[in-house]
Amino acid sequence: MGRLLLKTTWLAASAMIALTASAAHAGDYGLLGPTFGKGPVSPALKAAILPHAEAAVNRPPGAIPQLHTEGTLPGKGIREISLKAKEDQPIVLNLAIAWRLTGDRRFLDATGRYLENWADVYQMSFNPIDETGFDDLIMATDLVEADLPPALRAKVDAFWRKMAVGYLDAMEAGTKNPQTNWQSHRVKLAAMTAFQTGDAKIIARAREAFRRQITANLNADGTVWDFHERDALHYVTYDLDPLMMAALSAQAHGQDWFTWKNPAGANLPGALDWLAPYATGEKTHIEFANSKVQFDRDRAGAGQGEYAPHPWDVSNGVSTYTLASLLDPRYLTLRDDLAAKVRKKPPAWAEILRASRMPHN
Repeated sequence: MGRLLLKTTWLAASAMIALTASAAHAGDYGLLGPTFGKGPVSPALKAAILPHAEAAVNRPPGAIPQLHTEGTLPGKGIREISLKAKEDQPIVLNLAIAWRLTGDRRFLDATGRYLENWADVYQMSFNPIDETGFDDLIMATDLVEADLPPALRAKVDAFWRKMAVGYLDAMEAGTKNPQTNWQSHRVKLAAMTAFQTGDAKIIARAREAFRRQITANLNADGTVWDFHERDALHYVTYDLDPLMMAALSAQAHGQDWFTWKNPAGANLPGALDWLAPYATGEKTHIEFANSKVQFDRDRAGAGQGEYAPHPWDVSNGVSTYTLASLLDPRYLTLRDDLAAKVRKKPPAWAEILRASRMPHN
């Protein structure tokens, strides 16, 4: 009787441990946590998501073995094929948000189809410019993972773990363009997927990668390395946005990466404050006028006017200061003024995240 009781107690304890491990696993997320979309969401935000999700719910996913647009000019075959495949990225995020907002399983099933297709087909190149759009799929995973079939969840988890470890290994070994926007996008993907895995050791490696990039890329005067190389505010936002996505992932898990200062005293708030006068219109800048990179001139010559000298389009700052305002509310007034001025809506997912943080009954 005693032996039977002991065995029963052991089985019950084992089951509890397994259940706890499973629950913890299901609770891992990159950026969008369990409260996302749970509070009141305005009709305008719902309208920014649900019609697009409804239109895509029966659309087949279009994963390809490898994306490649970096360094290519318009008209190149792989570029056009890749741009078509990249259309999946915002679609799958819309589907996942629709699932969270409505509980309609059609959206869950569609999101699962997309995630499985990409996990099955895509072969990671670890080119961060080609793969930066995977942040949409990471956030989509956040919103559906706990409700996916176990086999699919394991497959998707393995995909993100491979991405996290692959980018971290590459950065630690030494990579191409280690001080540029390339590294900022590597850091973003590594950090978001590290938190997605929930693995403390991988998260710690991602935090160190973030700090190394803040040290290499941000200057004490608030400028970023790429501004001096490309002479373009486009590349300032292209550095800051991915680094803030990494910081938002950390913030979602109770860690403050945003205000961390490098040995020169530089940090993300300092860079955002440097950019702010350009966003408000107090200062102006002619983009790419003195770029040191020949490819910028090649792109301009191929008809990509955004790489020819021109005044910076301040509407590009809307997304940047939307992310910034989620990390520090003092940037919200600047973001609101800028969005109203240029009549550009901020990313819907970011505003739903903001609404989710508001106290509600």
